[in-house]
Order: sequence, then structure tokens, then C-alpha cells
Amino acid sequence: MDPLIMAALDEYIKLLAGLLSVVDPIAAIPLFISLTEHRDEIERRHIAWVCATSVAAVLLFALLGGKPILALFGISIPSFQIAGGIVIFLMGISMLKAAPDRSRNTPEERAESFDKESIAVVPLAIPLLSGPGAMSTVIVYHNLNPSWAHDILAVSVIITVALAVLLCLLMAKKMAEWLGTTGINVITRVFGLIILSIAVEFIVKGVSASFHLKGVVS
Repeated sequence: MDPLIMAALDEYIKLLAGLLSVVDPIAAIPLFISLTEHRDEIERRHIAWVCATSVAAVLLFALLGGKPILALFGISIPSFQIAGGIVIFLMGISMLKAAPDRSRNTPEERAESFDKESIAVVPLAIPLLSGPGAMSTVIVYHNLNPSWAHDILAVSVIITVALAVLLCLLMAKKMAEWLGTTGINVITRVFGLIILSIAVEFIVKGVSASFHLKGVVS
């Protein structure tokens, strides 16, 4: 196989594994089921589609608009790498414990969601699935290799993740029956270990780049 294709495939798999682990659509299944318990099948499918579309839109916005927003506030990429790495690290710790992560949503937000007519965008898409961790991951990956080829690859990964979200929500009840609470927790812990590794990589690269910049300035 062509080396360029192999390199692109490796990059795609790496980015997909990282982003899918941070988004973690399987962990959203219990909340989706509880929030849609009294809704009919047509409405549940509509919520799943709107949620997946919203996840894609938020992550695409982070990919294409993240750097200009950081520049607007005078935030350097290395500083954001460190901050994003810390956010993802804390998420990973919570996932290893199979405990609720307050950066995704709080108990108060979950309680309020039961009274909402539309839950697809808030709290499912934002902040549960495409929250600070997922947006940070996309922005950092974009700036690790800023090129059109990499951006096209990242867009394909985001679309794949959105399709995974859609599939998990459409099959939420069946997957909950197949996996059970233990199965969902095991997968969440595995994802947690993966994103802890990603977080450490982000922090190390951010610190390294910061020292490099300071060396250049001095």
C-alpha cells in the first residue's frame, strides 16, 4: 500500500480513537434512556438525529474557529494545550472511576433536563458529548499539524464520531440490554485510560512548546 495512504490511515485511526474516547457515546446511553423514557419512538429517533448533527456542528466549529477565537483572547496554542490536557486528564480520572464528570453535566442540569421539551442539543450534545474535553481535543489536534490535508482528515473523523453517536442513541435500549451497567462501565474505563494518555501527550507538548517559545523570546 502507498506510504502516504498508510500514514493518512494511521493518523485517522489515532485521531478517531482519541476523539471517540473523549466523546464516549456509550456512556451517554443511560442518560439518553432516562431522559427519553416517556417519549415515543419517533421522538426518540428525532432527538438522536438532532443530537448527532449538533455534535458534528460543535466539533466542526471548534476545528475551524478554535484558533481565531484563541487569538482573539490572546491565548497561545501551548497554553491552550496545557489547559486542554488538564481538562481531558480530569475527565479521564472520572472515567476510570466510572463516576459522573461534572465538566460534562451536573446533577442540577440533569434534573432540569427532565422538564425540557428538547434535550437533543442541551444537555446531550452540549455539554455531555461535545463538551470542553472534546472541543479541546479537536482544537489541539488541529494545531499539532495545521494543514488542509490534516483538516480534511479531522473533518472525516468528526463525521465518523457523529455517526457513532447516532448509532449508539438509536440502539440505546438494545445496547443497554447487551452491555448492562458493568459493560458500559468497563468500556468507559478503557476510554478513560486512552484519554489519560492523550492528556499527558497534550500537556507534555504544551510545556515543551512553552519553554521553546520562552527560549526564543529570551
